[in-house]
Amino acid sequence: METPSSGHPLIDVVLWIWFALTALAVAYVAYDQFKGGPAQKENSLAMKTMRWGWVLVTLYTGVFALVIYWFRHRASARKTPEPSEPPLWEQSVESTIHCVAGDATGILLAAVVTSWLRLPMSLEVIVEYVAGFAVGLFVFQALCMKPSFDGSYWRAVKGTLLAETLSMNAVMAGMIPVMVILMSRDMSAMEPSSVRFWGTMSLAFVVGTVTTYPVNWWLVKRGLKHGMGGEARARLRHSVSAASKLAATFLTLAMLAGGVALAARYGDFSMRAGDRMEMGADSGQSREAAKSPEGFEGEAVFLPLSDITMAAQPPRQPCHARTVNFKAP
Repeated sequence: METPSSGHPLIDVVLWIWFALTALAVAYVAYDQFKGGPAQKENSLAMKTMRWGWVLVTLYTGVFALVIYWFRHRASARKTPEPSEPPLWEQSVESTIHCVAGDATGILLAAVVTSWLRLPMSLEVIVEYVAGFAVGLFVFQALCMKPSFDGSYWRAVKGTLLAETLSMNAVMAGMIPVMVILMSRDMSAMEPSSVRFWGTMSLAFVVGTVTTYPVNWWLVKRGLKHGMGGEARARLRHSVSAASKLAATFLTLAMLAGGVALAARYGDFSMRAGDRMEMGADSGQSREAAKSPEGFEGEAVFLPLSDITMAAQPPRQPCHARTVNFKAP
């Protein structure tokens, strides 16, 4: 498979512009979340995590998260002063941001480490799944949901295990094809020192956020997760049947399998960071081996088989004609 890695310099320019806009978006969201206004009076662990979740997701997805943030908080500003439960779509957005913030943090850390270890892409996505799942479950889910489980951390781990599993499956279903396909076609995107690595990861996070939103919508609606202000829905989680949970699990596994199949069809799971440099070194050694002792590059000369056969035969002795006289008796 050909893997161009240095062409299209315009891509790098576009990515630098994208990350410049991302920096501005992060600055705006961080200021709006921590400016200390009336909306920041609540300092519970869940609210603090949610504020940092918005900042992290904006850092990972740039202008995409800023647009979602603007629509989400514009809708909140139009509400009446009387307190009321937010609509389902707003709770689902909050739940999705909370999910992606934890999962993406673990995935990104794992992507940097596995690139440094030169692991093949097949192992890389497995490590990223495990790391994203661990950070999402043990930090962003269980730690923040302790109050909903009578302050017990391990009960919160058990109670949020299903929600994290479904969300993580959906996130990786969108991320795996993006990462594998793009990195297989541009191996510089596998190196954290390249801006294309961060551009690829940012695009993968955007797609993962989109694919996990419907799953979080279902989880919030069923009370298995809740966004900020949706504590009343959390009481519905006890009424969700085992069959519904099993069906949702199979659905997200099918989504994940579809993402893996798409990546295998159009990408290469055997690729690993550093292959480009090794290929370049091998080609350089081949050119050196082709040089003659005097330092000149030689060309192979192919001779016909008949010429080689004739050259291998010993020279024949010349034939001398002799005259024989016959006498009659």
